[in-house]
Amino acid sequence: MFKSLTVAALLSAATLPALAANPIITDAFTADPAALVHGDTVYLYTGHDVAPNNDVFFEMHDWLLYTSKDMINWESHGAFMKATDFKWATGQAWASHMVEKDGKFYFYTTVRHDDSKPGFAVGVAVSDSPYGPFKDAIGKALITNDMTTETPNDWDDIDPAIFIEENGDSYIFWGNLVPKYAKLKDNMIELDGDYKVMDLPNFTEALWVHKKNDYYYVTYACEFPEKICYSMSKSIHGPWQYKGILNEIAGNSETNHQSVIEFKGKDYFIYHTGAMPPKEGQPSGGRFRRSVSIDPLYYNDDGSLQRIIMTTEGLSK
Repeated sequence: MFKSLTVAALLSAATLPALAANPIITDAFTADPAALVHGDTVYLYTGHDVAPNNDVFFEMHDWLLYTSKDMINWESHGAFMKATDFKWATGQAWASHMVEKDGKFYFYTTVRHDDSKPGFAVGVAVSDSPYGPFKDAIGKALITNDMTTETPNDWDDIDPAIFIEENGDSYIFWGNLVPKYAKLKDNMIELDGDYKVMDLPNFTEALWVHKKNDYYYVTYACEFPEKICYSMSKSIHGPWQYKGILNEIAGNSETNHQSVIEFKGKDYFIYHTGAMPPKEGQPSGGRFRRSVSIDPLYYNDDGSLQRIIMTTEGLSK
């Protein structure tokens, strides 16, 4: 009887869909997901939380890379770059974005500048491969705190995100409390003119721009604790129509940061929470020890986005 039940259970299990429980990464605390679709692979670049507790502040020294060909199974490639690889930076490996253009891979990211230019800055690294090695592309910051004057904060130039038009025109979006964007030159390492301020209600940080059919979408962290809100437009330059909340407060994390991608005909919303349960040799997650999760993204007939349903089950194959 036991043998029969065991066989039946195995046969039943074999018919179940493969699941990728959330959070999807459990070997480290990961945050600020930046996903790149290249060929038949998703490259997931993340921040790496190593804070000893959840009561002080973020501690982040490097960025991690994971890859998948099915969004279910993820392979770890470890740390591919650290904040101090930018010789002008003192540390703080904050949120990033990776893009490919003309066969090169550009990694835009947030680090703290040394005392020559106080505050957080945006650097750019480049490689011939999505796996690296990456090197500082210009030997200095692309965007520094003294270039913008909208707030007195020294952390208002963070969270870079890149969008490349079909004709090759490229734009960088960034900011905390005040959302900004600028055109990039064809070399991807210089701003092409002055930046502009965007009109996005309740904006906090974490800009991400994508396009689907006729619409451009900008998603971003709004208010605090952070939800994810979004706006739509028929142009990369706006005007942006505010559409409301896309994702609610994510577990016990006061922050959130998202990627939106399409892969093999399906759309995905990638984000972080503080929901990692404790495991042997590793403490539990929380506000400064975050973990990446993924859930499906659905569009309505009018192009608007359906509210994200955060799950512990994750994706099914």
